Amino acid sequence: MVIAPSLPVIVNSREEPEWKSEQNLSSYVYSVKEMEKRVSAIRMERAPELIWLLEHPAVYTAGTSAKDVDLINTSHLPVYHTGRGGQYTYHGPGQLVVYVMLDLNKYGRDLRSYVSNLELWIISALSEFGVVGEQIKDKVGIWVNRENGRKDKIAAIGVRVRRWVTYHGFSINISPDLSHYDGIIPCGISDPSLGITSLEDLGLNVSKKDMEDILHKTFKASFVI
Repeated sequence: MVIAPSLPVIVNSREEPEWKSEQNLSSYVYSVKEMEKRVSAIRMERAPELIWLLEHPAVYTAGTSAKDVDLINTSHLPVYHTGRGGQYTYHGPGQLVVYVMLDLNKYGRDLRSYVSNLELWIISALSEFGVVGEQIKDKVGIWVNRENGRKDKIAAIGVRVRRWVTYHGFSINISPDLSHYDGIIPCGISDPSLGITSLEDLGLNVSKKDMEDILHKTFKASFVI
């Protein structure tokens, strides 16, 4: 079931961001509209920062650097163009999407540092499940080593900033249908030594709730309040 979740604007004086988790699949288009509303409210100090955790129905999304040639199968799934950075990616059931709405005035006006902190946060969370995630120079996201020198991406990152308030964020593959990635060149990466994986593909049984709890636990280590 796809729902159009509601994000109430509530003034909240807590220093830690609000955490919100959706239990049903969330419409991609509606979610982006709600993010934009929340970003405006955060900027005007009418609402607290927000970490929003959800899953989308199966869709492809195109970032600001997306190239038409990287969309292999135009009839496979719906395609949405969005304002986040990056190229084509996939969202769908079994993939946890984490929309991060933070005021970088509190964390330093440094977008490069912000993306690095997201990567370190993901690496820290994965380590709780015994997964060694790593960064690759000039390639955004988190990767794991496989056999024969292969590296597979397990988490993708695509962000946007409006007046120093962040939105969009990252996704972690828990147990999505990996065959859906066949319809695109994910993030424009066609190197045969690089692929896509998930926690399930790595032989791990992790629930969405498990990952959400660990992300909450490891947040402060990467974003000092």
